[in-house]
Amino acid sequence: MPLLEVQRAVVQFGGVTAVNDASFTAERGEITGLIGPNGAGKTTTFNVITGLQRPTRGDVFFERRKVTSLPVHRRARRGMARTFQRLEAFGSLTVRDNVRVALDIHRGLRGVFTASGADIDALLARVGISAYAAERADSVPTGTARLLELARCLAGDPKLLLLDEPSSGLDDAETDAFGDLLKELAAERRGIVMVEHDMDLVMAVCDQVHVLDFGSVIASGTPGAIRSDPAVQKAYLGYSDVEDAGDHTQELEPVPGGVA
Repeated sequence: MPLLEVQRAVVQFGGVTAVNDASFTAERGEITGLIGPNGAGKTTTFNVITGLQRPTRGDVFFERRKVTSLPVHRRARRGMARTFQRLEAFGSLTVRDNVRVALDIHRGLRGVFTASGADIDALLARVGISAYAAERADSVPTGTARLLELARCLAGDPKLLLLDEPSSGLDDAETDAFGDLLKELAAERRGIVMVEHDMDLVMAVCDQVHVLDFGSVIASGTPGAIRSDPAVQKAYLGYSDVEDAGDHTQELEPVPGGVA
């Protein structure tokens, strides 16, 4: 059974359908990409998975159990953790104290007595931001803040990581290192689902990719299969291999304005 299963999810806001009968799975020990053009419903789908948005119809299963009606904190206790497209760090606290707060929250009263500086240092080192430990969170580069959010997620030792635009703000070298970190986390039998703009990163690290367009899953498969899928090419580029592509490249790249 998959670690995560989204089953025929529908989200409607008045007359607008943001997620339209979307179904997909994510496996333990694998990295799953969720991609698509602007307004495709990716972040809304994340909200459904984590409990921030109740679906109009459909269900979410986590470790074989239906969690559709569970609030956010109970899903977190079961092993879900999430980052957001908009940075959510405590800006007035240092990077180190942000991680300390996350450890205290996840460990509860026990954490007040068991969380150590070594635990915090290990998490900062794991994501590669030890050099920023004493800096205020609102003063560090965007890429560092993204990695801080990941460190806070890891403080809860999650089974499933949901990462929304995690490489935003990273340079090429940092993105390569981040890709290696994702592979290491997946090798620990964690499931990872990420919404990501960087197609090079998606194609390099993902085991499976699901493509959303107008709230519907239009394709699912390996990165190679997704790259060559005419429906995906059309959603991103406005044409497919079966049409006259003129002088356009056949590589999968987002249209101007990007994906979201």
